[in-house]
Amino acid sequence: MKKSLLVKQLLSTAAALLFTTCVFAQDIAHQARAGFDVVRADIPHGKIDTITYDSKTVGNARKALVYTPPGFSKKIKYPVLYLLHGIGGDEKEWLNGGTPQVILDNLYKDGKLTPMIVVLPNGRAMKDDRATGNIMAPDKVAAFATFEQDLLTDLIPFIESKYPVLKDREHRAIAGLSMGGGQSLNFGLGNLDKFAWVGAFSAAPNTKKPEELVPDAEAAKKQLKLLWISCGASDGLLSFSKRTHDYLVEKGVPHVYYIEPGVHDFKVWKNGLYMFSQSIFKPVEVANFAKYVYTDNK
Repeated sequence: MKKSLLVKQLLSTAAALLFTTCVFAQDIAHQARAGFDVVRADIPHGKIDTITYDSKTVGNARKALVYTPPGFSKKIKYPVLYLLHGIGGDEKEWLNGGTPQVILDNLYKDGKLTPMIVVLPNGRAMKDDRATGNIMAPDKVAAFATFEQDLLTDLIPFIESKYPVLKDREHRAIAGLSMGGGQSLNFGLGNLDKFAWVGAFSAAPNTKKPEELVPDAEAAKKQLKLLWISCGASDGLLSFSKRTHDYLVEKGVPHVYYIEPGVHDFKVWKNGLYMFSQSIFKPVEVANFAKYVYTDNK
């Protein structure tokens, strides 16, 4: 009798926890408050490693950074976010200008993230991939498109062979800033068999035309878990985000379109990561997408 009662109590507790988790997961993320990107010395911290992988696409070894979360264990399989930089950066741009490890560490401490691995690659797929000289040179710009093949055939397989990760599309996300935002839309929406979560922060002119991004709206509706588009209201490149948003509205493809005060800089991009990272690898409530409207949370 006591055993039966104990089982009932355990089942009741488990059900309550499951309900709480689902409700929490469907709460929307809000504009970051002051201090979201400030190091908190008294909390657990993730780790950043530099990895080198062989790129058959480029023909040489390439570098990327990998963030593993606080409490990382090789016995647990994690989803993966591929986080891309802009045209003037490399694999260290986010680290130097956006402190993603600080943002993520703080969110983990606050219980707002699903544990994930974050990969920060170099999106300029060419032998000399440094952001030096004329970064707008045709060969350097073209290398950002070449990165699609490098990502899909070289980097992702390497990560999946070296880290304990979940390998299905539902557990793989891609997001980026500026040029990396355009890449994320191009590569993510162009490979829905690989990515279920796509985010663009201030997407650049490399973004394909909307009808090329989403040639099959019905397929996008079925396969996307979350499509996120955010930008600063005073960003000179806002039109590229808006035209994509307008097309998605016309075709009835659910997505978040979040416009906040700001220009083309890390203030906006850090908030994009802050909000997007809280929204992925969780149950999604499409009805909440329309609630993503800027409010000052200072």
